Amino acid sequence: MATYTSPKWRLPLGKLRVLSGKEVCAIVARHGFVEVRRRGSHIVMQKSVPDGTITVPVPDHKELHIGTLQSIIRMSGVPRSEFES
Repeated sequence: MATYTSPKWRLPLGKLRVLSGKEVCAIVARHGFVEVRRRGSHIVMQKSVPDGTITVPVPDHKELHIGTLQSIIRMSGVPRSEFES
């Protein structure tokens, strides 16, 4: 039986740190995002770009789940390395 090996062109990803909502807001703020509002336990960050506006909701929790953090990275376009340990 053949075993599967990952392609050699794939780069290993660093491990994401456990971050709070405030820490994530500080990271995305360094990349041009500004806080536009808070409602309940969420902070809404926005950035104007030539094509429109990028809006990223960030939960104001002590620890964000990895999937939530990955979604924020994907939506914001901030390099993943900013969130790695």
